[in-house]
Amino acid sequence: MLNRPKSRLNNLLMTSHKPTRRSSAWLDSPDLYGWLRRAALKSEGFSKQLSENRPIIGICNTWSELTHCNIHLRDLAESVKQGVESAGGLPLEFPVMSLGEYNMVPTAMMYRNLLSMEVEESILANPLDGVVLLAGCDKTTPALLMGATSANIPAILVTGGPQLKSVWRGEELGTCTDCRRYQQELRSGNITNQDWEDLQNVIINSPGHCGVMGTASTMAAIGEALGIALPGNTSIPAAHPERHTLARKSGETIIDMVNHNIYPRKILTENSFINAIRVIHAIGGSTNAIVHLIAIAGRAGINLPLSIFDKLSKTTPLLVNLKPSGKYLMEDFHKVGGLQAVLSQLNPILNSNVENISGKTLDETVSDVAVEKNDVIHNLNNPISMEGGLAVLHGSLAPNGAIIKQTAASPNLLNHQGRAVVFENHEDMENRIDDPRLDVCPKDILVMRNSGPIGGPGMPEWGLIPIPKKLAKSGVKDMVRISDARISGTAFGTVVVHVTPESAIGGPIAAVQNGDLISIDVSERKLDILVSHSEIKRRLKESKYSVQTPNRGYQWLYSRHILQADKGCDFDFLIPDYEN
Repeated sequence: MLNRPKSRLNNLLMTSHKPTRRSSAWLDSPDLYGWLRRAALKSEGFSKQLSENRPIIGICNTWSELTHCNIHLRDLAESVKQGVESAGGLPLEFPVMSLGEYNMVPTAMMYRNLLSMEVEESILANPLDGVVLLAGCDKTTPALLMGATSANIPAILVTGGPQLKSVWRGEELGTCTDCRRYQQELRSGNITNQDWEDLQNVIINSPGHCGVMGTASTMAAIGEALGIALPGNTSIPAAHPERHTLARKSGETIIDMVNHNIYPRKILTENSFINAIRVIHAIGGSTNAIVHLIAIAGRAGINLPLSIFDKLSKTTPLLVNLKPSGKYLMEDFHKVGGLQAVLSQLNPILNSNVENISGKTLDETVSDVAVEKNDVIHNLNNPISMEGGLAVLHGSLAPNGAIIKQTAASPNLLNHQGRAVVFENHEDMENRIDDPRLDVCPKDILVMRNSGPIGGPGMPEWGLIPIPKKLAKSGVKDMVRISDARISGTAFGTVVVHVTPESAIGGPIAAVQNGDLISIDVSERKLDILVSHSEIKRRLKESKYSVQTPNRGYQWLYSRHILQADKGCDFDFLIPDYEN
């Protein structure tokens, strides 16, 4: 099931217990450029550090004013520098592309791989002995982990942390689960436009990413579960002083990692990925985490098929009561112990001998973690649900798989049959969803295609199709919705996404017609269109599911090399060659 990559050139620097400094190959070179490199660093005020032969640590920063989640990373970088300097290193900060989920069109996901390439090349092209990865918003974390795994020099992840709670009319809210909930209330006529504007003014209450178990929080948890981030990284709020303490400690730790030759592919093993999958299920993590974890593992030469996600879902209970699957927020999660408390509860079913960046095993790390009884983090004897948060569906509509967050869905819709109401693409859906003439009833199933990696393009977060306004006003809160798009990790409802193959390459979703019966049975992991195989084949042969291909630039490259969701949506040329 799992394959190892062939050795890369920079692994030659890591064959002994006492590592050879990468930076020495640049700075101690006898040619003119070695001399000039030292001259340039001296001009920046680093003469003393160079004379002391300090290891050079890159601080890879996704700070940007275009990415509000990451707006505080410039300050956080200063704390990392303090840690690096106190431990005897020379920190050099460098910027990389920042992927902001709110501003980027059609989606930040389109540029995740581009950022990962920039990170990899920035690391390998410069005299760095180690790197601290500063991330926050949804796609920045997986992109940095993908790039650092490919580069494979000592690396540690530091995320920006979740936002503080916001309060509106006495109710504690978290972006953006509650903004989506109140948008439904607006569409239903239950709140006014003035209410909606008032909410806008308070919903984002501090720096940091969404304060629910959305994609950003899930990816931070994955970093901690994989052992490439320090304990506590997942949940310390962005505005808390503890976040700077963690950043300083991370700066100190990267020096230890350089001195003890600890690099990503020593940490990111088959067993650590198995642990991370169980954590995703136990915390009610984002559907996006499956795509990202497959991509990160792929960079380490490890294949994670969807089947293993579903197998582990059936044996991993949901323990964490956070929105959108539950009722609490990340601040509450932090107060009761955060991810370390979850790991301590899960430890009996985890691979507890895996090592983290500190050189400790998981068992050693969580052995002293005490968890008092609370309603935020449950234990194995009292789970919120016997199965994990995510389920993988297969069938005639999704031969290669589709994903549903079953813990955020309506129980009465998890086994359902309904008539298809089809939208050709996102624009068609927006144009017709609120048309009073739309032929739709509450039991119908909304289907949207041409929204996948190629069809979107970029697989945007369009899968949370709105409830048609005429149904919303009558009190309908949820319907089964199916697409080859993604959804935000903050979203909720009976929403099936990542339908693979996507319609743009001729997947069966391209053959669905209005009025076709569709059956979903989550307990049996089935998603079927109740049309004969021969009829589906005939429709696909006659359908025109091709999309316009970009003729230049990054989107041209993307359209020709992107893999499907079940393969992590990485580029085919970035996956290492495998040895049998």
